[in-house]
Amino acid sequence: MLTEPLVQQLNELRLRGMAAALEQQLALPDRTQMSFEDRLGYMIQQELTERASARLAQRLRWAKLPLAACLEDLDTRTPRGLDPAELRRLTDLGWIREHLNVLIIGPTGVGKSFIACALAHAACRADFSVRCFRLPRLVEELARYSALHKRSALLRQLAKADLIVIDDFGIAPLVDETVRDLLEILDDRYDRRSTLITSQLPVDQWHAYLGDRTVAEAILDRLVHNSYRLALKGDSMRKQRATALKSAAPSRSKDR
Repeated sequence: MLTEPLVQQLNELRLRGMAAALEQQLALPDRTQMSFEDRLGYMIQQELTERASARLAQRLRWAKLPLAACLEDLDTRTPRGLDPAELRRLTDLGWIREHLNVLIIGPTGVGKSFIACALAHAACRADFSVRCFRLPRLVEELARYSALHKRSALLRQLAKADLIVIDDFGIAPLVDETVRDLLEILDDRYDRRSTLITSQLPVDQWHAYLGDRTVAEAILDRLVHNSYRLALKGDSMRKQRATALKSAAPSRSKDR
């Protein structure tokens, strides 16, 4: 039987993993020694792998992570108050399944955004839907959708995401309308989805940052009381790396 039409038909059925596996088998000189069940099982496994890879790529495209970060690259040696037990609780992603939140607090440069992106990347790998925004970019998106009269559509999208990451919370002042939008986003997600926030501001200063007393209390009630907190400290890791590079430069010049 001609095999080329089989490969074409598998591709037409969007079984591209099986089609690629069949072509690989045809290139093997000892393929006839494999049983039908083994060959079929291999093709099915390749199809599952192909679909998982495509699904992860789609998750990552939709998440729009600002950093290429993963948990395997997380620096746990630099002292910055990173509690190993607390980190383990976060990396198993049980908090997403339980619809809890995570607040990562600390000064600039200690790796808040990297940890947030690494957790978001792990969530994508675990087949959770993720959206990631710096707070100023989220404000821009809300304004753009409002101008297009599609604000409700954006809020529905955000409500469906298993995890939303809001980076740099507290970095710029918010107008009243944005604070109310933030409340609506968090109210849709309360006890249904998870939110991860990074901020240089200590949590006890968030109320003053949000301004309006009633709305601020409502936001904090939906965000803080059902959350894990990761409090980082120490000098800027960016500054440490820059200093290390500068000190290494003269020695490299001498070696030449």
